[in-house]
Amino acid sequence: MSANETRAFTLLPAIDVRDGRVVRLRQGDYAQETRYDAAPLQVAQQHAMAGARWLHLVDLDAARGGGYTLAALLDAIKATTALQVQTGGGVRRDADVAAILEAGADRVVVGSLAVREPDRVIDWLQRFGPERITVALDARQDDGGRWRLPTAGWTEDSGVELDPLLVRYADAGLRHLLCTDIERDGMLSGPNLDLYRRIVALAPDVQLQASGGIRGLDDITGARAAGCRGAVLGKALLDGRFDLADALAEEVAC
Repeated sequence: MSANETRAFTLLPAIDVRDGRVVRLRQGDYAQETRYDAAPLQVAQQHAMAGARWLHLVDLDAARGGGYTLAALLDAIKATTALQVQTGGGVRRDADVAAILEAGADRVVVGSLAVREPDRVIDWLQRFGPERITVALDARQDDGGRWRLPTAGWTEDSGVELDPLLVRYADAGLRHLLCTDIERDGMLSGPNLDLYRRIVALAPDVQLQASGGIRGLDDITGARAAGCRGAVLGKALLDGRFDLADALAEEVAC
């Protein structure tokens, strides 16, 4: 791996879609939804015009009910922009991964199933290749300080802890990891840098994407300094708290 590859840092503006609309949830709660006027394709095109290379696209309807519904939108994004897209929501079967990749995704995000059935997801890493899968291990700290991994849209306690599962995935060749501190998601309270430093120490070869709580350029810089290899930009970007073009300068900052 070259020095440039080692230092690479990627920003992924996020588009969460529910009922065909761009939305943001607070802490994953569907009852606490903010809707935005612009259509998802329009937002994606705006991000591309600002210089984004990647897009994080989430199917919130599928996350609850299964069955990825954004294939047509994904096709339109790929047809009208040069964006690379990581996307997921409701990925439960081998056929789901294959279909989303066939629809044009560059990486498929696997969340709840990655917690409930790691053997299956490890098989996908081997079958489809580690560059085509992003595992999302979204965590909530319990009263004893342990990081647990809720599932089903963060509504069910899986009983699984972050540390041992992360190490298992790292040993299996996981390349891309997305991690959200659930308590900070959509709260504009800053990313949990201590959590990210913990993850980097446990799995230094995994490319970690920070997600949840990012408010502006200082938080992006902080995530990078903590060892993250990328950051997902959600509510703060949609609310216009900073300019995407300015943020993208962090991708090449030393």
